[in-house]
Amino acid sequence: MTVSVEQAQSSLKDLIRRTSQGEIVVITEGNEPVAELRPVAAARPAPTFGSCRGMLTILADDEEHLKDFAEYMK
Repeated sequence: MTVSVEQAQSSLKDLIRRTSQGEIVVITEGNEPVAELRPVAAARPAPTFGSCRGMLTILADDEEHLKDFAEYMK
């Protein structure tokens, strides 16, 4: 949907309702597009600590590589 700045000012509530239903609204000024109203993407839930439990398999215990890591972190 395309509306002029004047139309957008007079019907902002309706335009917001339309964008919340998935519609994209282009606002024009002098027949040139100047802005766009679009729905906000849904927020992603934060990861939960331990949610990947069981997804990693350690094939062998290897303490040797941790020495290099400890030196790097100093």
